[in-house]
Amino acid sequence: MSVDEPKAVRPGLRERKKARTRATIRSVAFRLFGEQGYAETTIEQIADESEVSPSTFFRYFPTKEALVLTDDLDLLILEAFERQPEDVPVLTAFRQAVEQVYEHLPAADREFERERQQLLYAVPELKRAVMQQVAASVDMMADMVARRCDREPDDLEVRALAGAMIGAVLGVMDTAPGDMQRAMRAMRYVEEGLPLGQAVPATQRVNSSARLTS
Repeated sequence: MSVDEPKAVRPGLRERKKARTRATIRSVAFRLFGEQGYAETTIEQIADESEVSPSTFFRYFPTKEALVLTDDLDLLILEAFERQPEDVPVLTAFRQAVEQVYEHLPAADREFERERQQLLYAVPELKRAVMQQVAASVDMMADMVARRCDREPDDLEVRALAGAMIGAVLGVMDTAPGDMQRAMRAMRYVEEGLPLGQAVPATQRVNSSARLTS
């Protein structure tokens, strides 16, 4: 089901300059990470290559870790989720929102996100930070679900649903970071009700078969 995209509002000159500076810092940082490694790259090097001062760097990113952890797509996904038709189930609405955001991403932004995800899971300290952010991710998802379902964010069922979706995505991204097709499959699997959870254990199937043939 398609959803009409809102007309974009062109930001002012100051906002565009800030956005370019921020994008330059991130682009330079990821180039340096690729050339010499994440741990070996310093904030001073990133600032120097970006032709800004370290203090300017810190105006955009409080730490080097935050430069990688910051997900610029969160707000876009939230906005796309809010635009989903009311008759669409909440899990489907979330998956469609993610799909729509990624479908409209320029190729360069899509490649950047793939590299960012791969770096997050390749560097131990970044991966630990991702795991530490799980609670915040569940909180964000619970807020989205609660608004759509007219429930409270701390409702048990709301939080269980939010945790299932976030956990499913993290579970597959850990083994294939940056593979959004795999992440979408995980979301669909949650939509389907996690059927493996209802499957009969293999040992029980074998025992049942043995009884039938005896």
